[in-house]
Amino acid sequence: MCGRSEQVASEPVAFPFYPPGDDPGPDFAELLRRTGSLPPEPGDRVVDVTHGTTVVALRYADGVVMAGDRRATSGNLISHRSMEKVFPADRHSGVAIAGAAGPAVEMVQLFQLQLEHYEKVEGVELSLEGKANQLSLMVRNNLPAALQGLMVVPLFAGYDLRRSVGRLFQYDITGGRYEESDFAATGSGRLHAGTVVKLGYRDGLERAAALDLAISALFQAADEDSATGGPDMVRGIYPTMAVITAEGFERIDEAEVAERFRHLVDRLSTPESTTSMGAAPTMEGRFRP
Repeated sequence: MCGRSEQVASEPVAFPFYPPGDDPGPDFAELLRRTGSLPPEPGDRVVDVTHGTTVVALRYADGVVMAGDRRATSGNLISHRSMEKVFPADRHSGVAIAGAAGPAVEMVQLFQLQLEHYEKVEGVELSLEGKANQLSLMVRNNLPAALQGLMVVPLFAGYDLRRSVGRLFQYDITGGRYEESDFAATGSGRLHAGTVVKLGYRDGLERAAALDLAISALFQAADEDSATGGPDMVRGIYPTMAVITAEGFERIDEAEVAERFRHLVDRLSTPESTTSMGAAPTMEGRFRP
């Protein structure tokens, strides 16, 4: 035993040495990064990860509307043109995903399974607050992967049977959960989509107006953000949309979505709309639902 201890103690320890101009100084995190002991920064990854964006959610008179574009990208390439980003979580809630596609879809599937398991064991649905908290924990557990570029930032929405109202929640990569009063957007096109919804939103929107507003938000986001896919009328690919009410999660028929997009394109193709392209967005102009 003594011989083994002496042998281990006598093994030289390799310490990194830096010239004066390259000394990391007192920054220990920088020292670990220089020696390769920290995971790579998101911008340092060699392999492009498939990402999906953009998704929006907004409240209306009967519940919540959720919508997501269908494009997935890897760097500057389009990986998929018809990715699904809006899913039912259970009968009265839904989740929309943005970020690394693989981990995001896996998270949704596990989330669905957990909610179903709870209902079978307890005999009742988990409260909407409980569902939002559970998803928050799952996002938090993905933080190590998020720091390596595999970020997942979902939206969660549902109809609260106890309060008889639609509610929606937004998250950050640390698992922070934030309830939004009227609308939320996430993904690379969130700034443009959120601006459109903010300009067109009003309390008590009817179903048709809420769907048109969500469609306008995704259309304008696609017009400004290359990672967001617009309506593909050649291939017949349109954003995924759903409403969540007291009757449950209902996916909007693709024929209805296509028809609403055609009306939007026809409206934007008029001479008045074309003239107002460079003007500030108003309710009477291009962003009107």
